[in-house]
Amino acid sequence: MHTIVVTSGGILLLGFVRLAGNWLNIGALAATLVFIATWFAISLINLWIGVSHAGYSVEEEAPILGVVFGIPAVLALAIWWFRRS
Repeated sequence: MHTIVVTSGGILLLGFVRLAGNWLNIGALAATLVFIATWFAISLINLWIGVSHAGYSVEEEAPILGVVFGIPAVLALAIWWFRRS
């Protein structure tokens, strides 16, 4: 359940960053790259919390990192790819 909540948070953050990018007129590619870098940092923090506080090993958390980071990141790249002009 936690993985779904965190991944959904990433998708919501993607929407916010894309809207902020449009509002600030920084361009879709720049907004996408900002999102990916920010989301990677947040995903690593999530991994660290899972290892240090929840008691999981890095080996157990690594696939979760792939899902939590990967789904929103791939979605961000797909949106940029299909909406580029």
